[in-house]
Amino acid sequence: MTSWDMLALAAILLLGVPHGGLDGAIARRVGWPSGLMSWLSFHLAYIALAVLVTALWWLFPLISLGVFLLISALHFGASDIANTGTDWLPWIAHGGLVCIAIPNLQPGLVEPIFTVLVNADNARLLMEAITSLFYLWVATVTLYCGYAYFQPQYRKPLLGLLLLIALVYLLPPLISFAIYFCLWHSPGHMLRLWRSLEQTERKRSLGEAGLYTGAAWIAMGLAFYYLQGPAPSSLLQLTFIGLAALTLPHMLLVDFADRNNNREELP
Repeated sequence: MTSWDMLALAAILLLGVPHGGLDGAIARRVGWPSGLMSWLSFHLAYIALAVLVTALWWLFPLISLGVFLLISALHFGASDIANTGTDWLPWIAHGGLVCIAIPNLQPGLVEPIFTVLVNADNARLLMEAITSLFYLWVATVTLYCGYAYFQPQYRKPLLGLLLLIALVYLLPPLISFAIYFCLWHSPGHMLRLWRSLEQTERKRSLGEAGLYTGAAWIAMGLAFYYLQGPAPSSLLQLTFIGLAALTLPHMLLVDFADRNNNREELP
């Protein structure tokens, strides 16, 4: 990996991971009880899910990486159009950016990354599966362009998606993913959630976000110290296995519990 790749991974860990810092506020908003025991039970459940994902990754790396890409596509797609709607066509188009466009537009650089994460044979199988989806995704993006013509509220998200596709084509995969994750997905996600919080929740949530971020950095630092192998490979494993571990509880809160709660509150 180049020094730019290492910088991209560091940015993902330092700037991207903190975007889950408001998960405690989301849990309270969807009905998680207050009180010390409830607070402890929430954090224990969150950590237990993260540990479970990590353990499953080491036992079943190919399945785990495939599932991680799938749930990431669902999460990223939903987040990219969260301010606009929930229509399935834009959702699929945006969701395919990371898990389909990056591997297909930069296959020679992505397969070695997958090899570090799941070994060479599994990486080849995964790349073949993703490649088979590429033209279907391209067709979806093409239809999305026509859809946005008739649904003007989607024109701005579409323009952003096309810009990101161009960056994916021009830049190495870790760098383009870092730009998307740190400068697009994470700020938009945090700003949207912050605006939705009541004033009385914001101070507490800000303190929690700092605590969660510090704890995540410490845990990842310890994991990096104990991982065996070359530093670049260890950093790559730490980044993506860590993201997978945190994505599942984060997605359950944001894309299921909170979304369902918002639907129930609509008149």
